[in-house]
Amino acid sequence: MTERTARGNAVTWGGAAWVVGVLVLLVVFPLTARDRLPERLATHWGASGEPDDSMPFWAATLFPALIWLLLATVALLAFWRAGRSTSATAVTAAPSWAGITLGFTGVTLLGAQASIVRANLDREDWRDAGSVTGWVVATLVAAAVVAVAAQFIGRRAKVTEPPVTGPAMEIPKGQRFVWLSRASNRWLHLMAAVFGVITLAAAAVAVGGLAGASAAPLVATFAVATLALLACASVQARVTEKGLEVALGPLGWPARRWAADAIASAWVENRTAMQAGGWGYRLNGLGTTVMLRGGECLVIRTVKGKDFAVSVDDAERGAALLNSLIAQRG
Repeated sequence: MTERTARGNAVTWGGAAWVVGVLVLLVVFPLTARDRLPERLATHWGASGEPDDSMPFWAATLFPALIWLLLATVALLAFWRAGRSTSATAVTAAPSWAGITLGFTGVTLLGAQASIVRANLDREDWRDAGSVTGWVVATLVAAAVVAVAAQFIGRRAKVTEPPVTGPAMEIPKGQRFVWLSRASNRWLHLMAAVFGVITLAAAAVAVGGLAGASAAPLVATFAVATLALLACASVQARVTEKGLEVALGPLGWPARRWAADAIASAWVENRTAMQAGGWGYRLNGLGTTVMLRGGECLVIRTVKGKDFAVSVDDAERGAALLNSLIAQRG
């Protein structure tokens, strides 16, 4: 508990320092160049690369800062709750999503503010502002790098605990058994259906010659999205004498398998989509989670210390069978 609390406090103070630093820079950028900026600043550029909208100087200075404050307040509340919690789930889940969000959004807002100031610098009128295309691309790349780094740091900072002692049951020697449980998410199925219809419509337009070669990337994008959503919309977990198998999608593919001697422990844990980072196949500070509905999840920890969870019904029986297998082969 002491280690988790110290880790949570360190994360909270680190997050607070980042929030204050970004806030100061968002305001300082335009203020330091106030004498070289017009009364209104170009704040939006059209497809042609020319400025097409503007804000008064005070609004362009304060609006990004207000957005940052609102987002940062929510994230810091999550950090604070993680720091006070005695739950390892809370300590790892909150920094995972909040840290990535703060990192990506902070760099994006800073890059956008710097781009706006640079484009308006030494201009008499906002309509004469320069292009920001190159700066926007560089900002998004930098924000993505920071988000990946935040996720990596969150995983490295995860507190490793001994395997949880889960339920067990007696299995007579030589007796064959199987435990099977399924779960699905109707909203992910609905989204997959919508994307599938869009894919078919776009393909029909392309085949009919109503669109040029530019339609091919659109068809491919929606087709991949449809397959990804369909694969994440349902799951089947099965425990046999060989171990655990978790199969995704209506065809049971892709699938992940763990032999009994590769699992250190199995238990049941209640999780929410927020803790998992959303719906579907998620990776965060909790490890890997197949989240299709909130509530009871079957969780395993491998002998390598990796956690995997799947939200299925009757998870306690599945965990008990796995623990019995582990005990027999231990």
